[in-house]
Amino acid sequence: MSEEDRALLTDREKEIISGEADVSDNYRYKMESIVRNRIRKRLGEDIDFLEEHFDEAYEIATEAVCKDGVR
Repeated sequence: MSEEDRALLTDREKEIISGEADVSDNYRYKMESIVRNRIRKRLGEDIDFLEEHFDEAYEIATEAVCKDGVR
């Protein structure tokens, strides 16, 4: 999978978190932690960057996440 094929989660991460993948509970918890940290540490920074430098992408992102375009 290339970076262009995902927004936040890879297909594999989705399989693991949903329980479809045959992995240990510890590995699933680890993946959940990685995703939580990605959201906490990086998503806000990326949204702020888009707001400042790429208005169109910022609006698309906030509409997709917030459904009403308000953060």
